[in-house]
Amino acid sequence: MLSKRPSVIVTRKLPDTVETRMRELFDVRLNASDTALTQAELKAAVAEAEVLVPTVTDRIDAEVLRAAGPKLKLVAQFGAGIDNIDIAAAHRAGLIVTNTPGVLTEDTADLTMALILAVPRRLVEGERVVREGKWGGWSPTFMMGHRISGKRLGIIGMGRIGQAVALRARAFGMQIHYHNRNPVNPEIEAELDATFWSDLDKMLAQSDVISINCPRTPATHHLLNADRLARLQPHTYIVNTSRGDVIDEEALAKALMANAIAGAGLDVFEQEPRVNPKLIGLPNVVLLPHLGSATVEGRTAMGERVIINIRTMADGHRAPDRVLPQLS
Repeated sequence: MLSKRPSVIVTRKLPDTVETRMRELFDVRLNASDTALTQAELKAAVAEAEVLVPTVTDRIDAEVLRAAGPKLKLVAQFGAGIDNIDIAAAHRAGLIVTNTPGVLTEDTADLTMALILAVPRRLVEGERVVREGKWGGWSPTFMMGHRISGKRLGIIGMGRIGQAVALRARAFGMQIHYHNRNPVNPEIEAELDATFWSDLDKMLAQSDVISINCPRTPATHHLLNADRLARLQPHTYIVNTSRGDVIDEEALAKALMANAIAGAGLDVFEQEPRVNPKLIGLPNVVLLPHLGSATVEGRTAMGERVIINIRTMADGHRAPDRVLPQLS
C-alpha cells in the first residue's frame, strides 16, 4: 500500500497541468530538462521512490527492477503501450504496473486517417515542391495521386484504435476489412460493415491500403516481413501508427525502392529515434516523429489516468488500470 502522499519520480516532462496537479497531491520529483534517464538513473529512481512514472522511452527491464527498493509499489506508465516494461519481472517482484488505456484512441485514429489520406494523395511531396519554389503552376497531369473512396482498407488489429480508424475510413467511402485474433462483436462488425479475415496473408493480397493497429508482442514482431510484403499488390500503401518493429524496415525499404508497393506512412520506427536512412530519401514515404498521441487533450488525459491510478492505490484500493502478465 502507498503512503497518503507517496513519493513519485517522473522520468520525462509532462504537460504543465499534470505536473501542477502532481505537486499538489504527491511528493513528486519531475524531470524539467525532459532528458531521458539512463539505465543507471532508472535504477536509482526505483531504489528511492514509492511510485515510478515511466514513458515509452524508458526500458524498465528485469535488471532495473532488481534495483527496486522496499518502498517501490507501483510503476504507473504514462502511456497505453507497456512493451518497454518487463511485466512478468515486475509481477514476480510484487509490483503493480498500470497504464493509460482508452485515452489515446481518437488521437491515434485521427493521425492514422491523416496518413491514409496523405500518402496516396502525395500531400507531403506537394508541400515540399511548393516550399522549395519548384511549383510551376497547375497542370492536368502534375503530381497525380489516388483516391481512397472505394478502396479496400485492411486493418491489422481491430481493438479500440482499429475500430476508430474503421469508423473514419467508412466516412471516406472505404471498404473495411480486418485481421484480428478473433472476430469483433457482430454488432460492431455490422455497424462498420467490416469483413473479418482469419488468414492475414489472404487479406494482405486483397487490400489497397494496410493500417497496422495491433499491439507490440512477441507474436507481432516483424509480422510484416519480406514474405508478407511480397504478397501486397504494387498499388498498395502501408500505414503504421502502432509499433515500429511490427514491420521489417529493411524489407519495407527494399519493397518501396523496387516499387513493389506504392508507398508508406510511418509514425513509428524499429530503432526510435533513429530512422532507417533508406526510408528518409524516398519520396513516396511520409515519416512522422511518433505523433500518435501528441495532442494537448490526449497527453493531459494520460496524465490524469496516471494520477487516478496512484491516488486509488494511496487510498487503499485496487488501481483501475492494472496490467497483468500475459499467460503463455
